[in-house]
Amino acid sequence: MNKTFVQQDLNAVIRQHSEWLANQLHSQRESLFPPDASKTMRKFTSGEAAALLGVNDSYLRKLNLDGKGPSPELTAGNRRHYSAEDIQDLRVLLEKTARKPGDYIPGRRDGDHLQVIGVMNFKGGSGKTTTSAHLAQRLALRGYRVLGIDLDPQASFTALHGVQPEFDLEDGGTLYDAIRYDDPVPIRAVIRKTYIPNLDLIPGNLELMEFEHETPRALSQGNAGLFFFRVKEALAQVDGDYDVVVIDCPPQLGFLTMSALSAATGVLVTIHPEMLDVMSMSQFLRMTADLMDVIAESGADMSHDWMRYALTRYEPQDAPQNRIVAFLRTMYGDAVLNSPMLKSTAISDAGLTKQTLYEVERSAFTRTTYDRALESLNVLNDEVADLIQKTWGRS
Repeated sequence: MNKTFVQQDLNAVIRQHSEWLANQLHSQRESLFPPDASKTMRKFTSGEAAALLGVNDSYLRKLNLDGKGPSPELTAGNRRHYSAEDIQDLRVLLEKTARKPGDYIPGRRDGDHLQVIGVMNFKGGSGKTTTSAHLAQRLALRGYRVLGIDLDPQASFTALHGVQPEFDLEDGGTLYDAIRYDDPVPIRAVIRKTYIPNLDLIPGNLELMEFEHETPRALSQGNAGLFFFRVKEALAQVDGDYDVVVIDCPPQLGFLTMSALSAATGVLVTIHPEMLDVMSMSQFLRMTADLMDVIAESGADMSHDWMRYALTRYEPQDAPQNRIVAFLRTMYGDAVLNSPMLKSTAISDAGLTKQTLYEVERSAFTRTTYDRALESLNVLNDEVADLIQKTWGRS
């Protein structure tokens, strides 16, 4: 029996599959966020708003009754809901009569330096992008002025914030435009406002790989200079505009990651507490140290304010995971953040619609599942916020 087998060019198959997937994702986004495919932030209950502001719900009610601050939206049952913009307006109002500066607007003061947090690991599935996105959004909702940078060519951080790289960034618009060697643009030209007050975005896409390709060529021609300072120098242009920069680093130790490390004041390494991931992290740390030695020998100051490990996708009932967590805490002590990010269907289900847990409605999930996941995220992110405050000399 004759069998006919037709061979296909692998590159053609991969390109076709890529286009199919991109078009389907674009259609999905437009169906989720019509008519202009842009995302909006949900409203917050009065209890959620009070918790974000650090006041009692009864105090918010009194402000409303006294006609102070924005008027909340009233829903069935006379429940009050506040937009993220309302919460920010309330922050400004409350800060004017605060007992001490920074009670409600916790950002930088004179003499405080910009906090640049690099979130990194080169093992897939470590929760790097999930951690970066939730950290950036939580800090913004708590009143920090935040710039989120997607330095990962896979651009998942970008997609979570309502930008689809294949369709929305056809003419550039990533950090590559501001750090390239030929005719770089001012960094402000690639910064976008998001649907969350206090959170701006520099999106990413595959164009970022050009920096990996161009740097060796520039080095060989003597045109690269101190290439690892390019991200730091670009951020210096907007130093006064933000309190915190959160960089979702690429999952490999290339020139982009080296540049991000040189710019970072704090480093957050995500760890999934499984043995294979820990073994991978061992190699990652060794390679990182070797690269940073090379950068330091070139004249860079590689001192950082802090470096911490964030446990992600943690399952408290998993005995082997608990042993690995105990092992890491024994070895690294306080360098491991106290609160892990729990593995939760709420977080993964939110991701199906390209949302974080802060964006989805609690009613879409089982309450206990949502509340447990949200609490683990909040405690983890607030621990990072405490580190930021300590770096600025505040408790």
